[in-house]
Amino acid sequence: MIDLNFKYEKLLKFIEQETPFIPEIAIVLGSGLGEFSDSLETKKVFTSEELPGYPVSAVEGHSSQIKFAVHGSKKIIIFKGRSHFYEGFKLSECILPVFITQKLRCKKLILTNAAGGIKQNLIPGDLMLSTSFNAMGLKKELTELIGLASIKSRNYFLNCPSKELNEIIKKSAVKEKINLAEGIYWYSKGPSYETPAEIKFIKKFGGDAVGMSTVHEAVFGASVGLEVAAISCITNLAAGISAEKLSHDDVKKTAEKVMSKFSRLLKKVVLEI
Repeated sequence: MIDLNFKYEKLLKFIEQETPFIPEIAIVLGSGLGEFSDSLETKKVFTSEELPGYPVSAVEGHSSQIKFAVHGSKKIIIFKGRSHFYEGFKLSECILPVFITQKLRCKKLILTNAAGGIKQNLIPGDLMLSTSFNAMGLKKELTELIGLASIKSRNYFLNCPSKELNEIIKKSAVKEKINLAEGIYWYSKGPSYETPAEIKFIKKFGGDAVGMSTVHEAVFGASVGLEVAAISCITNLAAGISAEKLSHDDVKKTAEKVMSKFSRLLKKVVLEI
């Protein structure tokens, strides 16, 4: 089991000394979704280069920042950009935003991502709330990260995603008149997009959307007692569902198109929490 407190001792000390407040809500922003944070009142921003030992993603659209901001009376910590397992980072680096969230005594975590749509009627531009996750491709790494789960942490994970937080998100979508799909998010290691045969397999076993992040963050967050929810922006149809070739540029463009809707939903959720 990895000692994250020792591994990130300098980083945690730096953030704890510099943080302007104890956040009530943490949000991790996925590919192309970073503009949400620009519309909030910023109190403090750290770039990854300023933070000792903080990993820097090389993926376009994932410029790394930690931002402390407020919306209404709610205090928020926003992680803009994330490090991915497929980039060669260790899982202990990929879950770092969640670890920081827990260490700052924040209890609620909203994960966002760009995902490929598999479920019938999901189209690019839709938003999907995760009702469950598939973590088959991460079992070994997660075990090494969090060790053999205690009964207490296993019980936490039974409520992942958080039913309470999901209800708040669904009610917020209704109030904002935003169509919000629901489904199972299936993790894929990457770095390449999935083949049509893999998508056929995922669909057969219940996957509704597929992506290369989020699941390890959600599992780790639940294991340390956080309330976790995840929202996917469907930026493309998965391979075999659409005849068009997939590209990261298309992912970013679609995310940018739905930014207004996505931002409205998150802002409403923050106020409702």
